[in-house]
Amino acid sequence: MEASSKAAQEGLEVRSEVYNSSLDETHSRPAGWMYKPLRIGKFTTWYASPGFQLGMVAFVCFMCPGMFNALGGLGGGGKTDNTLADNMNTALYSTFAVIGFFAGTFVNRIGVRLALSFGGIGYCIYAISLLVSEHASVGGFNIFAGALLGVCAGLLWAAQGAIMMSYPPEHKKGRYFAWFWGIFNVGACIGALIPLGQNIHVTEKKNVTDGTYIGFIVLMAFGAVLALFICDADKIVRPDGSRVILMKVPTWKTELIGLWDTIRSQPYIILLFPMFWSSNWFYTYQQNSINNAYFNTRTKALNNFLYWFAQIVAAVIIGPLLDVSFLRRSTRARIALGILFVLTMAIWGGGYAWQKGYTRETVAADDFKAWDWTTPGFEGPMFLYFFYGFYDAIWQGTVYWIMGALGNSGRKLANLAGFYKGLQSAGAAVMWSLDGQHSIPYMNEFASNWGLLMGSLLFAAPVILFKIQDSVPIEEDLEGTGETIEDVLAPGAIEKKALQN
Repeated sequence: MEASSKAAQEGLEVRSEVYNSSLDETHSRPAGWMYKPLRIGKFTTWYASPGFQLGMVAFVCFMCPGMFNALGGLGGGGKTDNTLADNMNTALYSTFAVIGFFAGTFVNRIGVRLALSFGGIGYCIYAISLLVSEHASVGGFNIFAGALLGVCAGLLWAAQGAIMMSYPPEHKKGRYFAWFWGIFNVGACIGALIPLGQNIHVTEKKNVTDGTYIGFIVLMAFGAVLALFICDADKIVRPDGSRVILMKVPTWKTELIGLWDTIRSQPYIILLFPMFWSSNWFYTYQQNSINNAYFNTRTKALNNFLYWFAQIVAAVIIGPLLDVSFLRRSTRARIALGILFVLTMAIWGGGYAWQKGYTRETVAADDFKAWDWTTPGFEGPMFLYFFYGFYDAIWQGTVYWIMGALGNSGRKLANLAGFYKGLQSAGAAVMWSLDGQHSIPYMNEFASNWGLLMGSLLFAAPVILFKIQDSVPIEEDLEGTGETIEDVLAPGAIEKKALQN
């Protein structure tokens, strides 16, 4: 019996090693056009490969949430009075928070392709409502557009999170984040250049032009259409011939049970919830209380560009560092926690020095002149805003990497991404609502950001320090899916690896 048990255990270890190591050799792929080799420079890929599909998802996000970020980064949705944008974003993040918790269930049931395309439609309607509001009072339409976008964005980001965390092998999850986040934020950068180019001579605080909104609308609509050409997860084949772990024959009942199982099987993920909550809390303060409050139109556009460009820089740095092969993954997790702590103290410490210099009352005074990039001393807040963007990407990248380190199952990670986006949006909804009252001192908003970020690191520390494994056994990922190990491995891979050992 002992020999039999030992042999079975060795068999499981071989299977886990095969799935998680992602052999570099190219295995045979199914027949069909989506598996035919495509040469891109020195690289060979295929349409239904993880890398190619993640690239397509990145371009969808480039067009949709990337343009939304560029529009929001101007403060007030491109308007000098941020009341309308605050109300729309309160509606947006309120519905996002509710839908986000169940978005993984919907994505697992309808597939990533339809979830991404439906998500893109919401961004387009949101921008249309802002354009219409320039010419007529359509408050009801604006609030509806915000609420609809919350539903759509919940599905889009749950699908995106599942793809980014479950498609790559364990040793490439940081790089996949860097690739996605870089392309996605190129969209935000280009989106920021649109209002910068159109308002290059506007040295006062004014609303952006109709052409700015029209440009955003066209690009967002293109992103929604592009999403229809993405493969669903059951078609994906990795270079080693393995497939993404999914639920076999999912139903609404099994997916709702899976939502509960995600927390039941890993109750410690609740300690990550404060980290999820705080991850979008600071956008309101940065976009409205700094950029929109203190700078003129063209300078807001420049700051906006620098913010999203900083995200690209940060993603290119943090992604490969999270994947370095000479350190165990558990060790990398501890180092990442330390880096987040140091950056939170350093960057937000600089933010405190800046925030001491003005209040709501000073920027609302008749004699206040909004800063331009030619104003002496502009370099200080410019670099601060750059590093706020840098910090955002480091924070988000680390959170995604931590979630990805907790498993490889597409089903489980879709649910986890849904929790992340739901709590993230709940926090954002609260902050947009509070800012919409125009009564909370800027310093109080700042303090809430710094305090939440530091506090959430303390809550997350036990998970990061003690729950991140160097590799997740495949049997944990397959639990409750109805799939077997042989279903997700390349034919003959187990025998080949056993011979190599």
